[in-house]
Amino acid sequence: MSFASQAVAKSALSYRQGVLLVLLAGACWSSMGIGIKLMTQANVWQILFYRSVALAPFLLVIIALRSRGRPLETIRNVGIAGVLGGFGLVFAFAGGIFAIQTTTVANAMFLFAAAPFFAALLGRFLLGESVRMATWIAMVVAGVGIAIMVAEGISLGRAQGNIAALLAAFGFASFAVALRWKKLEDMMPAVFLGGVFSIAVAGVACMWGGYGFAVPARDLLIALALGVFQVGAGLTIFTIGSKSVPAAELALLSMSEVVLAPIWVWIFLGETVGIYTLTGGAIVMAAIAGNAVSGLRRRPPPVM
Repeated sequence: MSFASQAVAKSALSYRQGVLLVLLAGACWSSMGIGIKLMTQANVWQILFYRSVALAPFLLVIIALRSRGRPLETIRNVGIAGVLGGFGLVFAFAGGIFAIQTTTVANAMFLFAAAPFFAALLGRFLLGESVRMATWIAMVVAGVGIAIMVAEGISLGRAQGNIAALLAAFGFASFAVALRWKKLEDMMPAVFLGGVFSIAVAGVACMWGGYGFAVPARDLLIALALGVFQVGAGLTIFTIGSKSVPAAELALLSMSEVVLAPIWVWIFLGETVGIYTLTGGAIVMAAIAGNAVSGLRRRPPPVM
């Protein structure tokens, strides 16, 4: 095999590894739904507090390893964009937990998936970014799917869960736009700040609301595990894998989280969803897939 062929093969292997890692990250993220559904007593603020208590130290270690022992310098370098993005994640984390507690996992996950469209709108109005015609069309289509799911949620008395899911999507979008504002390629320090801010906000909420910090051992262990494996490990794996996968393909591959999360609760907890949630969710996913496919700019190198 020639040197050029070896280089192509090496690149292809890197691409395949990236795809597998991004899919694995989606699988990690998808554990959020079943983890929260398995808890018995902890409320949104207690879950957020303990999950963040596990997440922040885990990410600090990862950042230290990647920065060769200079984690604080790396975190400081994200500046105000990282701070704003971190606060956006507080809304995303809290809204996501509350949504899963008060509606079906499928309903919550499909609404979370609208985050890229909120990010496109925020980027257009706050940063002056152009939006492709295909994205505008996809947003309109996704809006139809969201309307169907929200209407069903209202009819079933789950309006709060749907609103919380949309708030979470908006929080994730704010996080993404904050990073784009200063062109920050590494999201890990900003997520670390989000974890730190979540500890502070959730801690104050637990004390102010009189909830306290006492939760059953099972709930505590699940929350800690979600912090390390669901958010922390998922983000770390995604960061590594995303380096060798085009951005548009990342949007498609990351949909594995939305697909897998309802499957876990259906298999292990027997949670089912209504026809309107499935219909609305399918429309949203089709809009995301169509937008991602329209944005593809290059194909993966051929497998040798």
